[in-house]
Amino acid sequence: MGIFTRLSDIVNSNINHILDKAEDPAKMIRLMIQEMEDTLVEVRSSAARVIADRKELERNLNRLTQAQEEWYAKAELALSKDREDLANAALRERAKLEEMARDLENDREPLEEALAKYEADIISLESKIKEAKAKQKSLIERQQSATSQLKVRQRLYDNRIEDVMVRFNQMERRVEETESRVEAADLGREKSLSEEFADLEAEQKVAEELAALKARLSKGKDGGKADKKK
Repeated sequence: MGIFTRLSDIVNSNINHILDKAEDPAKMIRLMIQEMEDTLVEVRSSAARVIADRKELERNLNRLTQAQEEWYAKAELALSKDREDLANAALRERAKLEEMARDLENDREPLEEALAKYEADIISLESKIKEAKAKQKSLIERQQSATSQLKVRQRLYDNRIEDVMVRFNQMERRVEETESRVEAADLGREKSLSEEFADLEAEQKVAEELAALKARLSKGKDGGKADKKK
């Protein structure tokens, strides 16, 4: 079953309202455009039949007009030969043709009205199709923009995490180097009281830097999750 049930549904449709309720706006706009274009083909086909009928009517009227002129010429000929009876008969035939022509003329108006209606429908349909295609173009551009922004955010997030991990590894190496120097300095001798305090202070400073870096890393991960939610 189509989106629209009749031509007036298309002409009076609110495209934005329909798309707002759609689960898949891109698919919905494609279906709408397809149905509108199919309806336009049908309306043009109907209009073509009316145009064909009007042309046939014109041909018949021309034949009747020509026949009337021929019977009138015959009536003149009959009178010129003193054959009033034949002249009367010719004029009666001409009168029949005149009546047939009047009947055909009565058929012209409905055809013209139908054609005018089809023309108005075609104009309305083409306008709606143009509107729908503009909306489709907008949706495609928005989709492309959103996809591009998502890729940029993901790339920035990945780079940020990678940068923090590099710094974290560097800090770990610094800690290990400091510990190694402390252990090497302790080899073969006892530490003085001032050295022990210096070692404690150095260890405390490294521990604080490491804690700060871990906190920064944790904050970076939380920020990345927030970006993905957006």
